[in-house]
Amino acid sequence: MPVFHRKLQPVLERMLSAFRVVYLAGARQAGKTTLARSIADNLDMDYISLDEQALLAAVRSDPYGFIQSMGSRKIVLDEFQYVPELIPVIKKVSDLLAPDEKGKFLLTGSADIFRSARVQEALPGHMARFVLYPLSASELSVYHSRDEKPNLIDYLCAGEFPATKSSFISRQELAAKILSGGYPEVQSLGQREKQVWFKSYLAGRLYKDFETLHAARGDYQSKLQALLPYLAGLSGNLLKYSRIGRDLELKDGLVKTYTEMLELMFLLQRVPAYRKNRARISVSQMPKLHFIDTGLAGFLLGYRDPEQLVTSQHYGALLESLIYMELCKQAGWSQEDVVLYHFRDKRQSEVDIVLEKSNLNIIGIEIKASATVSIRDFKGLSLLAEATGNKFERGVLLYSGEDTLSFRYGRRRFYALPVSLFI
Repeated sequence: MPVFHRKLQPVLERMLSAFRVVYLAGARQAGKTTLARSIADNLDMDYISLDEQALLAAVRSDPYGFIQSMGSRKIVLDEFQYVPELIPVIKKVSDLLAPDEKGKFLLTGSADIFRSARVQEALPGHMARFVLYPLSASELSVYHSRDEKPNLIDYLCAGEFPATKSSFISRQELAAKILSGGYPEVQSLGQREKQVWFKSYLAGRLYKDFETLHAARGDYQSKLQALLPYLAGLSGNLLKYSRIGRDLELKDGLVKTYTEMLELMFLLQRVPAYRKNRARISVSQMPKLHFIDTGLAGFLLGYRDPEQLVTSQHYGALLESLIYMELCKQAGWSQEDVVLYHFRDKRQSEVDIVLEKSNLNIIGIEIKASATVSIRDFKGLSLLAEATGNKFERGVLLYSGEDTLSFRYGRRRFYALPVSLFI
């Protein structure tokens, strides 16, 4: 498999010098084990995988004895979610460390165990949490020996958009990026091999982890097999459980529970609505849904080549998911700490992404699957600016054209930026 430089690695190594415990979560096959082994080598930590059945049984039978046997060594525990019984033990050991003793544990998990209702203990003050998503566009650019892309979040926060021309990217090229996704193993595979990989991923990993996390009983697999493609088709759209339940003949509560489990497994992400508007505009409170890997979403929807996707009803929404996830990925190593939302009012005016900075100011981001832009495309951003007043820093529209453009809509200036700057 190709070796990729992960931009989160130096961040995690710095955090291990500042915190006693670092938790790295993320989907299976996103590259956590490779990254964890590299960090273990760099920092002289012992690497232990809890995905081995004999060791797993021994640790479950005596979690305290297992940790005690490690002595003063610093430890990487891979696939930590299999043994939640270790959490109180690690908390106790962490509490007893000297104030200057850092980097004792690097924990990795394919499910976000610290957000699960099954886990009642946490590690307040001792633990830094990060997510390793599948490869970002900037990491893939480095691998393909192309010019390194700027950090999208820091670029948008800086707000300096010179009128320059960027490379043109066609709809077919964007569709190819959507279908490739970011799982490392997929990047060197041919089209047929990719389909086999995604099918194996779902059968061999997803259902196994779902059963472990949810303690699922009965015919849950057939329900998941119906729900997953449906949710893939909703990527980039509002999430309404009652409608899904009605269409699939499933109970609303079951749909919500399964969706939450899939989120804990880093298959999808629910984006909350931005409701902090000063103008008291009535806004939608429904979350938006994004599949974390657009390649997997495309596979579930039956798209096998870019031409097929370009002419489909899902192209624009999956492009939005690709950009949204690029922001999530690059947030791991950006200088600015951000939270992402979406905005939609009761009149159906919307902004695809609302980026909230640490000072609570916001940047509105619209995504357009076209190489042309008109003043009408900034209507939603203008409404968001009106609703949020001084909190609104700027609004940008990402499109597939070549030019960085500025537009004046009402009293405000907005920008259209080529998506090729970032992906």
